[in-house]
Amino acid sequence: MTTLLDLLLIITFCLLGVAIGLVTGLLPGLHVNNIALILLSLAGSIAALCSPLQAYGLSSSFILILICGLMVSLSLSHAIHQYIPSTFVGAPNEETALSILPAHKLLLKGHGYKAISLAVLGSIGAMLVCLLLLLPLRFIIGPPLSLYNTIQGVMVWILLAVVAIMIGTEKCRIPELGREGKLPAAAGMLFALFVFLLSGVFGLLIFNLTPRSPIGLPAPVLFPAFVGLFGLPTLLASLATKPDIPAQNLEPLTLNRIDTKASAVSVVTGSFAGIFVSLIPGLTTATGTVIAMNARPRASLEQTLVTLSAVSSSASFFVVVVLFLTLRARSGITIAVTSLLPAEAWSSLIMPTTLMYLLMFLILSGCVSYFTAMHTGRWFAKNFSRIPYTLLVTFTILFILALVVLFTGVLGCLIVGVATCIGFLPITWSVRRSQCMGVLLLPIILYFL
Repeated sequence: MTTLLDLLLIITFCLLGVAIGLVTGLLPGLHVNNIALILLSLAGSIAALCSPLQAYGLSSSFILILICGLMVSLSLSHAIHQYIPSTFVGAPNEETALSILPAHKLLLKGHGYKAISLAVLGSIGAMLVCLLLLLPLRFIIGPPLSLYNTIQGVMVWILLAVVAIMIGTEKCRIPELGREGKLPAAAGMLFALFVFLLSGVFGLLIFNLTPRSPIGLPAPVLFPAFVGLFGLPTLLASLATKPDIPAQNLEPLTLNRIDTKASAVSVVTGSFAGIFVSLIPGLTTATGTVIAMNARPRASLEQTLVTLSAVSSSASFFVVVVLFLTLRARSGITIAVTSLLPAEAWSSLIMPTTLMYLLMFLILSGCVSYFTAMHTGRWFAKNFSRIPYTLLVTFTILFILALVVLFTGVLGCLIVGVATCIGFLPITWSVRRSQCMGVLLLPIILYFL
């Protein structure tokens, strides 16, 4: 009876996490880390609601595992569903298409549903790669090889190498400078360096600020910063350009419509980059994608999208494993998990019980999210032409600004205003928006130095 109840509760909390992740994934600006903080503040109430089940043999520690499982399910579900709004909302016109996400380029060609299908393919493939590498990486990252201990000693040099790759591989995509030669490369590196340093100084300044929510919600200072650096500039540029989005092709993605060999390479390289991101502090999936794409620089739009989604999902998946291998929390979700349950080091062949439960949540949520993302993406592609695009983008901008006010108050509005000005620079200069990750990387590099 207890075993059956445990299984039913795992499925219930997992489905709840997938549902919340679907909502947060579909709403630009509603970051999964903010939801994790809200759930952490509600953990006591959730545990109290589940307390009557203790009469059926349910322990209080298992209730905490269920809440943590809900959080990791939410995280992976968000990582898979986030490509739906990023594909359909914030699309630019043809003149600015050189500096946008590959999903937007496919959308402008009528292949928005294909973009979502490729993203889901990359996400599920990354999960499989992470599962296959789980045991080998246990012995590489942990004892006996203890790679993480070696990495810790040279962490600052790894971060500097990552920054060098990000800036050194940049090319300015402004048509007036041309596509090839030294001039676009030199201009791109100079623009990228400026954006990186400017966002880094911005990060140093805002980490000394303490925004407060007017309604008592958690108020992370990075929330308005990320909204301004990565969210609002694309939406505002899209609102100004009013793109002409064609009717979307709803043909299912089959094996004869993709390059299976190239897709497998994209999944593997993206998965390794995501695992690397989950190990190194301050790195995000955008940075991981830059690293992965430089490992295979001649990738098509489709393969770039597969790589991008593989990086995101493998990072969301493996950051939970890294918590038990290194006892270091590398994301808002894992910070929330460690606040509820102590992480037991995975130092033997048998993994800790808590990790086994969390892996069950991750695998189940990934499988469910596959079907929900495909179905929701198809609905968006089918009905998107009926939605007033300008009205949709305007509503999204107002919704994001309302979240900033609710979470971080007046100070958050000031932060998002400055961040938006910085976030417009990569769009204006046609360099990668990942250069704005200087907001995290520069303070972390200075900390290690």
